[in-house]
Amino acid sequence: MILAFIIATEIGFWVLIVLGLIARYPLRLKRTGAVFLAMTPIVDLILLTATALDLMAGATASAFHGFAALYVGFSVAYGHKVIHWADIRFAHKFAEGPAPVKWFGSQQTRERWKDVARTTLAVMIAATILWLITALVNDTTRTGALTILYSILAAILAVDVLWAVRYTIWPKVPAQPS
Repeated sequence: MILAFIIATEIGFWVLIVLGLIARYPLRLKRTGAVFLAMTPIVDLILLTATALDLMAGATASAFHGFAALYVGFSVAYGHKVIHWADIRFAHKFAEGPAPVKWFGSQQTRERWKDVARTTLAVMIAATILWLITALVNDTTRTGALTILYSILAAILAVDVLWAVRYTIWPKVPAQPS
């Protein structure tokens, strides 16, 4: 059940973004668009509440309960960036906004390290939620499946650091016109 709820909230997140951008640009309802976009964190709260209620009702934690924590962590850390990314592209396509800027060289490197900071925040939020869920349930036999996710969080952060190091050593350069 919790997997279906995670999928539904992910769909809800993107529906709110699309509705916000449609309201903002083709319909020219900037306030309505802002309201839809501002509602995206509510999706995270709904998912977190559903996960906690499911576990408090006696469910044994599965990896999917842990994925809810990962989803919330990454949504909080990257949500604004995702909305900004979509907003720029939507404005360019539907409202004669400027084309998205491609980063090269030191700017690309800076952006990758900013992502490392975001990923670190996401990992910390997710780990805290996992810890809180475990403390709330207070039954290690029911929350044991969550412990494997700490190593997954560490791996995610390690990969992101390696990705940033790659761009630090070998920055992306613009294609040369032929």
